[in-house]
Amino acid sequence: MKLSDIADNAGSRKKRMRIGRGIGSGKGKTGGRGGKGQTARSGVRIKGFEGGQMPLHRRLPKRGFNNIFRVEFAEINLDRLQDAIDAGSIDAKSTVNAESLVKSGVVRRAKGGVRLLGRGEIKAKLTIEVHGASKSAIAAVEKAGGTVKILAPKKDEGEAA
Repeated sequence: MKLSDIADNAGSRKKRMRIGRGIGSGKGKTGGRGGKGQTARSGVRIKGFEGGQMPLHRRLPKRGFNNIFRVEFAEINLDRLQDAIDAGSIDAKSTVNAESLVKSGVVRRAKGGVRLLGRGEIKAKLTIEVHGASKSAIAAVEKAGGTVKILAPKKDEGEAA
């Protein structure tokens, strides 16, 4: 056997259909696009058009709105905080705040502040400064001998302080 004898298996490479190349090809004249009109043209489609029937996106009612003043908090649970203390990325003796959480990699970015949530348990005595905390989280931290200080909401750069 020579290199020149090697060939593909029969039917492994199918030739593409050449559209609009005469009626004998089976895809001539209109090229499989039906008759004339908008849908026969290239690049033109009406999204959501249902043939004159009222489209679904107009039949359904509008609902809700996006609150432009919404504040997104970076949420952290007690178990995640305890894991970071156990790993040594957070010092239990110093104050735990948004900057220290971002620096240690526990929170990626502080967004509009940090909110402490109560999943898990905390063993270390901590002083925590956050922008929000659940009642169960505050109770768990105080039970461990720590304190939680709730900070005022962050001001935007555009607002006057």
